[in-house]
Amino acid sequence: QVQLVESGGGLVQPGGSLRLSCDVSAITLDYYAIGWFRQAPGEEREAVSSKSYRDQSTHYVDSVKERFTISRDNAKKMEYLQMNSLKPEDTAIYYCAVDLVPYNRRWSDPDEYDYWGQGTQVTVSS
Repeated sequence: QVQLVESGGGLVQPGGSLRLSCDVSAITLDYYAIGWFRQAPGEEREAVSSKSYRDQSTHYVDSVKERFTISRDNAKKMEYLQMNSLKPEDTAIYYCAVDLVPYNRRWSDPDEYDYWGQGTQVTVSS
């Protein structure tokens, strides 16, 4: 069973920054797609961002555009979500996920993804 390992969550004040990490060393393919999702208490899981390494397409949900940035360190087999200008409404459990076959994909649909991390809590509060 492939396991993605997340880290980097925590408590931060409004306006602060966090960088989430996702260890994808268990993924042996080069052309997968990475997705970041979040789920707040009582809410459905929401797609935050995704990038496909097959066609280099990148997506962000409107509420995080200009604040969040997805990136990768291929040598370290790590994926990152840099989160700046954090707001209380960003509070949620954040998950990384991998889509092994990124063709004609619906980037925001959780069912497109094959493997998931365990989640990391992000709390934005003063």
